[in-house]
Amino acid sequence: MAYWIKVQYERNEYVIDLDRLSAFSCAPNGKITFWLPDSSIPLVINRQSNPEEYEQILNYVHRVSTQPLSGDWIKINYERNEYLIDLNRISSFCCGSSGKLTFWLPDSSIPIIINKQNDPDCYQTLVDYIERKTGYLLF
Repeated sequence: MAYWIKVQYERNEYVIDLDRLSAFSCAPNGKITFWLPDSSIPLVINRQSNPEEYEQILNYVHRVSTQPLSGDWIKINYERNEYLIDLNRISSFCCGSSGKLTFWLPDSSIPIIINKQNDPDCYQTLVDYIERKTGYLLF
């Protein structure tokens, strides 16, 4: 089911189906970033410039992080931001010789690199997800 919102951003008006988005980034200063599907264009929304849209997106993020209707959403703290990512939309994972797990956010070129020592719970969640979805172990 589509969850459409209208957003004013940099002199443009967008109508966006939030259910089609695959990742959100929440910065400590309150900015929410997401990437438009199939375009890699990031939109950065904050409470001051877009109060109504900000609240709609924040409510959506809260809803999918606590009661996802579809997808395998995961919260990851990475480089001082909190990411909410639908793992079902990740198309590749990489495990380096050091054991770090890397994947790239859909619709952006941002790599997320998870280290077992720095975030063991998230790391294990990713390993379990990869094995469950693909049947492969990366080690």
